[in-house]
Amino acid sequence: MVIEVEHPSVGLSKIAVSETHGEDSPYFAGWKAYDEDPYDESNNPSGVIQMGLAENQVSFDLLEEYWVKHSKETSWGSRTSGFRENALFQDYHGLKSFRKAMASFMEQIRGGRAKFNPERIVLTAGATAANELLTFILADPGDALLVPTPYYPGFDRDLRWRTGVKIVPVHCDSTNNFQVTPQALEEAYNNAEAMNIKVRGVLITNPSNPLGATIQRSVLEDILDFVTLKNIHLVSDEIYSGSAFLSSEFVSIAEVLESRNNRESERVHIVYSLSKDLGLPGFRVGTIYSYNDKVVTTARRMSSFTLISSQTQQLLASMLSDKKFTENYIKTNRERLTKRYQTIIDGLRNAGIECLRGNAGLFCWMNLSSLLEKPTRDCELALWNSILQEVKLNISPGSSCHCSEPGWFRVCFANMSEKTLEVALKRIHDFMEQ
Repeated sequence: MVIEVEHPSVGLSKIAVSETHGEDSPYFAGWKAYDEDPYDESNNPSGVIQMGLAENQVSFDLLEEYWVKHSKETSWGSRTSGFRENALFQDYHGLKSFRKAMASFMEQIRGGRAKFNPERIVLTAGATAANELLTFILADPGDALLVPTPYYPGFDRDLRWRTGVKIVPVHCDSTNNFQVTPQALEEAYNNAEAMNIKVRGVLITNPSNPLGATIQRSVLEDILDFVTLKNIHLVSDEIYSGSAFLSSEFVSIAEVLESRNNRESERVHIVYSLSKDLGLPGFRVGTIYSYNDKVVTTARRMSSFTLISSQTQQLLASMLSDKKFTENYIKTNRERLTKRYQTIIDGLRNAGIECLRGNAGLFCWMNLSSLLEKPTRDCELALWNSILQEVKLNISPGSSCHCSEPGWFRVCFANMSEKTLEVALKRIHDFMEQ
């Protein structure tokens, strides 16, 4: 006879049991529903179509073609491949050849209108690590960052979970396409002060996520003036910079600084990665570019926790240094994203759904407020659940992005084939006809 003895549960850290990771959000719940019943044209045609993942697959064939043609250059089968050099210890500065290639690519993708010094690039394992690392450096636990809404749901995890830093939302509305204004920034800052919360910076996403639109130069000027006045930092997340449908539509904060002769540049920090523009999220390649010497030094020390493998760096250094390839990729990728964007906009319009005008990104922001029984978050989530369970589409409700106006939804269009997108649009059209 076995006697069972009850043991008290073993305690875990506050971080381990914290709910600030945000996994209870509908944003992540939709992913789970897709994982459990994924759409497949042949094997599961009635499954859930993933339209909640901002992934760029429209130009993946160009990457595959490049690596097939240059397989010998990236092979580890000979002594000349540099296997020993890359397999042994590398310091956390990263390979100089890769930092140089990244700086050049960042300039190229911005149309050559901004310059980047390889010595100011800090490498991290993706933009997630870059944003968290910067938060650790710029703010103490209990301090706050101002983040305009709607914002990427993952920021609740990236900026708050392990750092103990708070997010104070800067509420934007549809009257001006959710563009951030000086008034909204001031109101959020004052609200934080009223709660005795110290604001240490503003984080913006440009092209603005999840709206699929670039931030106008005048708005960037206003934001820079605001952080200067308040003596705080500005983090510009520019991971979608290469997905602006026309290069001239995207204005980097780096361009604004250069037009000001780099005045106040020590408070500005740029986050970039290859996850969106090149569609390589699995490679986990992110960068911090800071104009502040202390931030660069500290970020480089802390990056030892989020290193990129030397093999990945060498592989990408070779590809990003190939100007013929990168020029063709950037041009073709923008053309394909523009075409795909027009396809989904036209398809939604034919179903009676209007969207905000976008000019960048991998998604659109559609308005289903007319379908809500009441203009509330609960009614929005009820509609979202119906679309997920009955229509079998995973889209992101605006409330998961902290949108203050119920009825807005983020819909991704670049993470699937054109044929799958047609199926998704057909499902939406049928749903609207009901």
